This record gives sequence, C-alpha cells and structure tokens, in this order.
Amino acid sequence: MREILIVGGGYAGFYTAWGLEKKLRPGEARVTVVDPRPYMTYQPFLPEVAAGSVEARHAVVSLRRHLRGTRLVSGTVTGIRNADRTVTVRPVRGDAYELRYDILVVTAGAVTRTFPIPGLAQRAIGLKHVEEAVAIRDRLMTAFDQAASLPAGPERQKLLTVTFVGGGFSGVEGFGELLSLATAMLRSYPELTADDVSFHLVEARGRILPEVGDRPGAWVVRHLEGRGAHVHLNTHLLSAEDGHVVLSDGTEYDSELIVWAAGNAANPVVHNHTDLPLDERGLLLARADLRVGTDAEPVPDVWAAGDDASVPDLASPVPGTRTVPNAQHAVRQGRRLARNLVADLRGRRVRDYRHGSLGVVATLGLGRGVFQYKGIVIKGFPAWLMHRGYHVLAVPSWERKIRVLAVWLTAALTGRDLVSLASVQHPREAFVADGRTQDPGAGRAKEGSAA
Repeated sequence: MREILIVGGGYAGFYTAWGLEKKLRPGEARVTVVDPRPYMTYQPFLPEVAAGSVEARHAVVSLRRHLRGTRLVSGTVTGIRNADRTVTVRPVRGDAYELRYDILVVTAGAVTRTFPIPGLAQRAIGLKHVEEAVAIRDRLMTAFDQAASLPAGPERQKLLTVTFVGGGFSGVEGFGELLSLATAMLRSYPELTADDVSFHLVEARGRILPEVGDRPGAWVVRHLEGRGAHVHLNTHLLSAEDGHVVLSDGTEYDSELIVWAAGNAANPVVHNHTDLPLDERGLLLARADLRVGTDAEPVPDVWAAGDDASVPDLASPVPGTRTVPNAQHAVRQGRRLARNLVADLRGRRVRDYRHGSLGVVATLGLGRGVFQYKGIVIKGFPAWLMHRGYHVLAVPSWERKIRVLAVWLTAALTGRDLVSLASVQHPREAFVADGRTQDPGAGRAKEGSAA
C-alpha cells in the first residue's frame, strides 16, 4: 500500500485529504497529514472572531472529526529530503524523527511576513490564527474596561488607540470589524466618548485592497475615514517601541493594541529546508496539473498546492501569470489535487487546475461591506449580506455552517456579546496569586513581552 504524506492541514491540505478519503478504495493508499494544530482554520472568519460575531471554535474545523480515515501526526515538518523520500518531523513533545513516503503533497501554508522594526516583535500581534483573533478582541475589551476608570489623559488615550499595519483583505477586514465593535461598545461605557477612541490603518502602498479596482478601494478609504478612522497610505511603520508608534509620514502616537497584517511569506520548510525546485520568490515550482517541477522536468510523485505553490494561472489572459495566494485557489487546488492523485494512482490522465475568480467580497464591520466581480461593484449592507452568505456556504461541513448561522441569528436578536475573557490567556494567575492583590499593569506587561 502506497504512503501519501501531506505536509500541512490548512485549506489545501485539508481539502486534499478530505477528497482522498471519499475517492480512495480500501487498501489503495494510506494518507498521513502532518500539522502542529489539530484543526484547519477558516481564515476569512478571523476578523469576525476578533469582533465577536463568530465564536472562535466555529472558525476552525477539527481534523480528527472530519478526517477519520486519515492518520494525523501532531508536529511540524522541519525538513524535506525528496532524494531519500523522507521528511523530518518535530513533534509537539519528544525528539524529532523521520517519516517516509511514496507520494508527497506539500501544502504547508504561508507564514506571517515581518520586518526588523523596533518594538514590533515585542508589541504587535498577528491576525493569521484563531488564537490571535481571540486575543485581539479580549485586549480591546480589556482596554475599554481599564480606560473607563481613568481620567481623560495620555494613558486613557493610549488604551483606546488601535493600529493595524497592512491594507490587504486581512488587515482591512480586521480593522473594519474591530472599529465596528469599538463603536458598539461606546454605548455601554458612558464614561467614554467617540473622541477617546482612535483607529489607525497603515499601508505602504498608495491604496488598500489591491484585489479590487481603484474606485472601490478609494471608496473604502473614504468610508473608513467617515467612521472616524485614520488611513495612512504610502506610509511605513518605523517603530513601535513600548507602544509608541512612529510612522514614515511624520505621525507619532501611543497605541495599546498593534495588529500586524502586512502580508505572507513562504513557509520556512519550503523556503530553506527542501531539495525541491523553487521559483524566484522561494515558492515551490509547480505545473498546471499541480505536480512539482516543470513541464520539461517534473519531479516524480511530488505535488503542491496552496500558498506555498507557484501554480500557472490558466484563467489569466496574461502569459506567465501565477495563481495568487488566497482561499479560493487553495480550496479548489486541494479538490483538484485529490482527484489528480487518485487518477495518477490508477494510471489515468490528470487534469490541469483552472479556476476563474468568483469576485472578491470584504466585510467592513457589522452591516457594511464591498463586493466586486469584474465591472460590477456593490457596497454597504447588500455586500455585507453577500459576504456572510458566501462564507457560510464556503466553510466546510454542515455542522460548522449550522453553528455559525446559529450565532449570527442569536446576535441579530439579542445584540453583540460584550464580555471579555482575557484572563484565559493567563489561567494560573488567580491560583498562583492566592488572593493577594496584584498590580493591574503586570498582566499587560506580560502580554506585551509575549506578543
């Protein structure tokens, strides 16, 4: 029986394994997925998790519940040696070891791209994992609680100042959702006013949301500024030491919450620790049928999909275009890859991956959104409904769809749940303190050092 090893259980890896479970005959092959997390994160829901519109556990899909015929290994692949057909796995606990394979599928997923900016590693938090989205929500709500007991002044202003760096979909959606949450929270805090809250979106390019056209992108900027936000275009973050933000446009201010959403980079195992062919960006070089290699020199029994794969975009009219790293391509590449693997095992013809865009849709906060498909642009509440409709259909499994819908319907009837559970990030503090009075700033200091 042939061993199919899938590196990474994100979008592409999950859908590849899920498809193989449905299509493989008994005894035809054994599938193994290696991933440090026991779930696949549905990343388009992370901005709504940060705003409390989606329950955190509903934004992830359990691998063990939905991949019951797949062997799951909890660990991180730290090296790929295709010459020996082995990978090195570093488990969550214990020593590293090697796994052998007959067929390799690399769907490791991208990692957050960072830069050596003073204070960034100490103060900022990403928006790529569900734990980060939960922490962002809890930190904002905790900041409101603390600010309400302070007099007007620099400390209160810092607590209520939020900075997002990155004007792509993740940054803009997270920014819009958190701005919507903060606006809603003001109604529960009579001690605070809208003037106390300050939101800054920093983008290095001259526009945000590059996936949409210039006019819809400009409308989003005007829309956010109309809600009181500050949008800094053509601007870089120069420093964030001790929460003091310095921007390249000369702006300086103190910010308690700094969220880094400035793009992705190739997974280190792909970029630095493999003997497989890479392109100039450090991504796995893949053919249109998702085999690794080129048409002239394919790598036998090695396939790739998702954010770490440089796949020709056959739907683009521009020669040489590669598919962009987004959820639409990762999901559909995973499905195509499962079908191609089964066809290859049975000696049948494999098919090229081809997928035209379904359009782009973004949430900008509760009841607000923007949608574009070619020349069609829809804004406001209809676009927000389209965003929710698309993603509840796209999230895998009926079980998850029902859970998400139930939370949305409950919120529509009863309003937002404005409860912070920030203490779960340090669950032993109350136990260790043994009733002793603690410095309320100690928790924030620890959080800042661990961000």
